[in-house]
Amino acid sequence: MFIRTCSSIWMIGALILAVYMGHLYIWALVVVIQLLMAGELFNFFRIAKEDIRLPGFRILNWYFFFTAMLFTYGCFLSQHLVNTITTDTILYELMSWIVKYQMFICYSLYIAGFVWFIITLKEEFKDYQFSQYAWTHMILLMMFAQSSFAVANIFEGIFWFLLPASLVIFNEIAAYFCGFFSRRTPLIELSPKKTWEGFIGAFVITILSSFLLANVFGRFLWLTCPRKDLSTGRLSCDPGPMFKPEMYSLPRWVPPWFPWNEIPIMPVQWHAVVLGLFASIIAPFGVFFASGFKRAFTPKDLGDSIPGVGCITDRMICQVSGYQTLILVNQQRSICLLQRFIFPYYNSSVIILRK
Repeated sequence: MFIRTCSSIWMIGALILAVYMGHLYIWALVVVIQLLMAGELFNFFRIAKEDIRLPGFRILNWYFFFTAMLFTYGCFLSQHLVNTITTDTILYELMSWIVKYQMFICYSLYIAGFVWFIITLKEEFKDYQFSQYAWTHMILLMMFAQSSFAVANIFEGIFWFLLPASLVIFNEIAAYFCGFFSRRTPLIELSPKKTWEGFIGAFVITILSSFLLANVFGRFLWLTCPRKDLSTGRLSCDPGPMFKPEMYSLPRWVPPWFPWNEIPIMPVQWHAVVLGLFASIIAPFGVFFASGFKRAFTPKDLGDSIPGVGCITDRMICQVSGYQTLILVNQQRSICLLQRFIFPYYNSSVIILRK
């Protein structure tokens, strides 16, 4: 338990430090996590097929991984890179050329890897090699592609990275304690320790936490301002109407003794409720997916990257499953149905909380 506690404190400290340092350092943290997860998943199938050895085949797996990384981050961060390089004319022109032909370069690299794979096929190992080829692409699709959406969110504002990550953490902690004190009804056979009491209790706590955390995080420009380049300096911006409170009249069913008739709510808090719904209902099934997948093969665990906790894939599978949904929520700037249902009358003027 002591080692597990120390590991948890270390992980939380690393996240806080990365958030304090800025967007670029959070991106570096995400890349490190992706590398650790990819290493665990590549080794997972090799452990299950430990009787087969193919010298150099591991290099091909990582070749496809780094090609996917070049393609994905090239698409997400190409303009940020060009905006950063403005003083050196030659370097600027070189990077502009790379950005212009980035799609063709990545496609050529992938085709080269495909040809490499075909050349290395051996008659006695072809079944295993094709299964490894499929396994590598599944890792790129299910793990890397989804977790890479976090990077797009980071440069739109640390808020859009920190909020969903915090909600998943809140949900896991709440599910543990609610299930621990009222462990009665099993939720799913794949995870016998998960209970309906924990699931429902965590749902309520996560929704409330999402609404409150969005209000707290939305007050800091460091978290809400987007980053247009790869620098690490201070930020100053107009956060926009999403982070400016609006006056909402309380519904009629509120008791008359309540001291406020109107309350200020940031529009982003409605988006946070949607994220809370996803974090409490859908994200936990990422853990169930990992549990079922591990039980389908011989090894019980993916590794021991985190002392006392286990593999980093188990800890991060809930996180990576939600960032593509966040892209949709972030782009869909109106959650009118939800807010109109709860507050049918509101004044959109910006106000200060008053009694």
